[in-house]
Amino acid sequence: MGVLRVLLLVSCFLWGTTEAFGANRVVVSSIKGSIGIAMEQHLEEVLSKAKLQEASLLVIELDTPGGLVTSMRGMVQNILNAPFPVVVWVAPKGARAASAGAFLVQAAHVAAMSEGTTMGAAHPVMASGRDVESKELNRKITNDLAAQMRSLAGERDRNAELAAKMVTESLSLTAKEALEAGLVDVVTSDLETLLASVDGRIVIVQGKDRQILLRDVEVTELPVSESLRLLELISRPDVAYLLLLGGLLAVVFEVLSPGGFVLGVSGAVMVLLGAFGLRMLPFNWAGIVLLLAGIAVLVTDVLVGGVGILSVFGAAALLVGGLVLFRAPGGELMRFSYEMMVGAVLALAVFFVLAAWLVVRSLRKRATSGKEGLVGAAGDVVQALLPEGMIRCHGEFWRARTESGENLSVGSRVEVVRAEGLTLVVRTVSKEEKKEEDRS
Repeated sequence: MGVLRVLLLVSCFLWGTTEAFGANRVVVSSIKGSIGIAMEQHLEEVLSKAKLQEASLLVIELDTPGGLVTSMRGMVQNILNAPFPVVVWVAPKGARAASAGAFLVQAAHVAAMSEGTTMGAAHPVMASGRDVESKELNRKITNDLAAQMRSLAGERDRNAELAAKMVTESLSLTAKEALEAGLVDVVTSDLETLLASVDGRIVIVQGKDRQILLRDVEVTELPVSESLRLLELISRPDVAYLLLLGGLLAVVFEVLSPGGFVLGVSGAVMVLLGAFGLRMLPFNWAGIVLLLAGIAVLVTDVLVGGVGILSVFGAAALLVGGLVLFRAPGGELMRFSYEMMVGAVLALAVFFVLAAWLVVRSLRKRATSGKEGLVGAAGDVVQALLPEGMIRCHGEFWRARTESGENLSVGSRVEVVRAEGLTLVVRTVSKEEKKEEDRS
């Protein structure tokens, strides 16, 4: 045994130090949607489970429009420090690795794309899709991200300068163009061909040369958990904004018109979900203040009957609040659906203008129900008013008393002057008024 061990060590010295990944388990998972906290946690879970399963290879199927810089950096670090080779595969056909996704592709030990996919357009922008307003800040962010892109591409022996142009010039490439330019290693549209292309490759894993050997592999899929799917949904900027907006309005209406719990409970849940989503995103406190101010103005318009004038200013505050809400460091690669936000704000504004108009209309209209609706109505005394008794008005029996304190006998005709609690204050109807009432 001692001689065999010495011979083995000598052969390793003579033939090099390349190690081989010869296990038969390949783990496949997908990252679809915006790059954020949820997808970062998902990648961490996948790497942890793949390590426990002693996987020889991890394949990440990627389709993303981009996302948060902070989450992208965390995911890149996880890929670079993975204990086994990681393949990032832009798939299926029609998928894209835009913005933050391009960094994940370049970080992979093996970069692959499916036919009909694209990669690039990684220039930093704010959530609105516009460049960072400060030229100096824009230059710093762009240079920092370009340097990271060059570093990743150089680490994997790819075209570093062209990779940096995806940041500096928003360069976007098709799968064929990326392969010819040396930015990806494989172009294939099915997993079986991808694994065949990866088999035998030598990659650098944790500073050491490792050869990928795939023989009779067993493919295991690790889908995104339901909890992370929910987290990914509520941490989308547009969804978090609408949850917070709708929840606050529901709580306000519950306070203004108590009597139920549906609005209050649902509003509280929406606010909590929206606040949790905001915690997952880089947000600006000025946007929160404008959001609260806009809601306050809209509610004030309904209460004071401003005929919708205040609602216009409230809608403007909500719109501006949405524009600045996600203008914060870390969101330079994040996209925000402003079409959705503008549509929601306009719908709310129309609703509150209509509500304000209905409030004004109801205030001008005489009450026709309840005690207020009885004011001015005629009734008959059914129990002598001494000066209190009972009258019948609108087919209902009410406790009543005379306004002047006089006594009225049963059968007397009276008119309701006002209501005091559950008692109606009445006055006697003169003969002339009674005759006129009979003629009408």
